Amino acid sequence: MRGTGFGARLVAATAAVGPVCPGIDPHPGVLRDWGLADDPDGARELGLRVVEAAAGTAAVVKPQVAFFERYGSSGVAALEVVLARCREAGLLVIADAKRSDIGSSAAGYADAWLDPRSPLAADAVTVSPYLGYGALAPLVDAAATGGRGVFVLCLTSNAEGRVVQSAVTAAGTSVAAEVAAAAAADNAAHTRATGEAVGPVGLVVGATAAVDPGAAGVDLVSTRGCLLAPGLGAQGGGPADLARVFAGAGERVVAAVGRDLLTAGPAVAALRDRIHRYTTDTQAALRA
Repeated sequence: MRGTGFGARLVAATAAVGPVCPGIDPHPGVLRDWGLADDPDGARELGLRVVEAAAGTAAVVKPQVAFFERYGSSGVAALEVVLARCREAGLLVIADAKRSDIGSSAAGYADAWLDPRSPLAADAVTVSPYLGYGALAPLVDAAATGGRGVFVLCLTSNAEGRVVQSAVTAAGTSVAAEVAAAAAADNAAHTRATGEAVGPVGLVVGATAAVDPGAAGVDLVSTRGCLLAPGLGAQGGGPADLARVFAGAGERVVAAVGRDLLTAGPAVAALRDRIHRYTTDTQAALRA
C-alpha cells in the first residue's frame, strides 16, 4: 500500500486479520516462566517467538520498550533485532515508548522511532501530551509526512491517570477531551489533504479506562484516528469492555493483549492459539 498513511493501513490490516495486538513484553516474571534468562538474549528470544506466533494471525504487535531498555544498550540492540524480524514478517509495529519532549528533543524522538533510516523505526509510537499537545508537533508532522502514526495518551487504564485526564480546563472541558479534540483537528487536516479516511494521530484509550469517554466529553467516533485499547486480560478488561467503551468506533480499535497472551507461552503454537481465541472474542464484541 505505497503512499497510504498508517491509519488507513492499520484499519485495512485489522479488518483482514483481526483487531488483536499482541504485546512483546519481556517482563522478568514472564521470562522466568518461559525458562529464559532475564537478560538481553532472553528478551530477544521472547520477542522472536511472539513475532513468529503473530505472523499471519495478527496485523500488528506492540513491543513495550521499557522491558528492553532496562538492559541498556544490549537490550536496545535486542529490540532492534525484534523490530527487524517484525518487518520481515509483514507485521505493523506500535512501539510503546510513551515519548514526549519539546522542540529539537521531540524531533529527535521522531527521528528515532518514525524515520525509516533508524534501526528503531516503527510504524507508530506512543506519545504523552502532558507537555502540551502542541509540543508533539515534530512527532505528528513526521508521522503525517512519512506514512507513520502516533498514539497519544488520552484515557488510560491506570487509576492514577484520572487526576490529570479528568481535570477541567479554563474552557470548561476535560484535559482528555482537549487532547482528543486536538488529535481530531490534526486528523481532519490530514484527511482533507490526502483523501484518506483515517488520520495519523491515534488515541490510547484503555479498555478499563479510569474515566468513561462519554463522562469526560471525549468523542471517539469523530476523531478519525485509530484507537489503541490496552487493558485486556491481566488488567481486568474483556471483550464486553471494548464494546462498551468503543461503541460506534469499533472498526478503528486495536485491542492490545500482553501478559495474558504471554502466559500461553513459550510454545509458539500455544501463543498462536491464544491470539486466535482473543481475535474471535474481540471481533464478535466489536461487531455487536
